[in-house]
Amino acid sequence: MSGLNKGIRKIEMALKWDPSPAGQPPTDLDVVAATYLSSDPHGDPAYVVHFDSRSPDGTIYLNRDSKDGKGFGWDEVMTLELDRLDARYARVVLGVVIQQNPEHRTFVGVLNPGYRIREGYTVLDEGDFGDVLGATAATVGEFVRETSDSWSFHSGVHGFEDDPVTFTRVMGQVHGS
Repeated sequence: MSGLNKGIRKIEMALKWDPSPAGQPPTDLDVVAATYLSSDPHGDPAYVVHFDSRSPDGTIYLNRDSKDGKGFGWDEVMTLELDRLDARYARVVLGVVIQQNPEHRTFVGVLNPGYRIREGYTVLDEGDFGDVLGATAATVGEFVRETSDSWSFHSGVHGFEDDPVTFTRVMGQVHGS
């Protein structure tokens, strides 16, 4: 009966945070997704999707973007249509980056950040950045292609202390335990 199991197909990654206190610069977090080819699943990303971009084939796109956390509920939302992603892609890594303008900021300086990864109404993972408070960016999970039409999800928050450009280049590397 495994033919009736549709597996992981369409994912929503959502991010929220509270606005900066009055008189302080706005806090801007961004959802980032990086795809990796089967030929190099832990190397350089084939492409990265973030604000003002989408995947070349339209399977990964940002539905909502916030520059200050003043949205209602989830401030940023990205959709990933894994069931439509070309078979040459073996991994998709999800991350969050804190924009560093006009000042340097880590997760300890972001008010009430949280993320949620779900498929339909099923929450695959939900959490905060309490374990990576000194980081400027973090990966929160990855999807790995098991077969041509089957994906598995692996959760885990890993912090980075890189600028946004460096983070998007190294976010898919293997993490130590």
